[in-house]
Amino acid sequence: MDRRTTPFSGRVAHVSLRGQVAADRFTEGSPARIAQPLADLNARPAGPRDRQVLWGDRVLVIDRQDGHAHVMADKDGYCGWVAEGALGPDHAVTHRVAAPFSQLYPEPRVSAHETATLPYAAQVEVLETEGKFARTPQGWVPLHHLRPVSAHDADPVAVALGFLGTPYLWGGNSRAGLDCSGLAQAALLACGIRCPGDSDLQTALGRELAQDEPVRPGDLVFWKGHVALVSGADEIVHATGAFMAVVRESLSGAIARIIDQGSGPVTHRRRVRG
Repeated sequence: MDRRTTPFSGRVAHVSLRGQVAADRFTEGSPARIAQPLADLNARPAGPRDRQVLWGDRVLVIDRQDGHAHVMADKDGYCGWVAEGALGPDHAVTHRVAAPFSQLYPEPRVSAHETATLPYAAQVEVLETEGKFARTPQGWVPLHHLRPVSAHDADPVAVALGFLGTPYLWGGNSRAGLDCSGLAQAALLACGIRCPGDSDLQTALGRELAQDEPVRPGDLVFWKGHVALVSGADEIVHATGAFMAVVRESLSGAIARIIDQGSGPVTHRRRVRG
């Protein structure tokens, strides 16, 4: 079983795994929400980062150990360990941050000192609005930065291009830092398309293009350990360690460059819509 998608801490497992894993205990888990702007989702307690979860992301807590919690993220089923301090109670959410970043304020006043920075796709519960601000249980958020969680973007490419210049960060899932699969996931989730967290898992999305079928904007192109979104004629947008940023690059140029550096040819071309 893939530990990234298996709600099993090594000692406690979700009840759905009964009969499949040898666990000390099985649990239905307890729901929670991420209660800080960003939290690393680690391979083991205080271990290396696999991915990140964002403010308001709903998770199912499977186990707790030494100040850390083993969780499964609702948005993509990704499992790993987060610091317990990153968790808050489960609650309703109504809106998501649709700007690269937003802020929480203690009052609905532009000159107030912000109390937290919220990343793109953070989820909040709006209780009321006043002028240009929305009140949440944690503070006030600029209304123009929010969109109802049920309102999806139309174009994954447009979403991805909004991250141009974002620094490359292994396992990153925000405007503060993204890796290739984090960018692809952010773009697809914003458009209401379910998407796993890592590029090897993303190769199962949609359908494989026939060898003679040309790519079009919105398609995904994969290399071993890497994914990019087709953004135009012979153009991709991707988060790449080659430039340590989210960049536009010609597809033909990227294919040649990646082969030259010894990482091999394109392995998959997937169409996730239409």
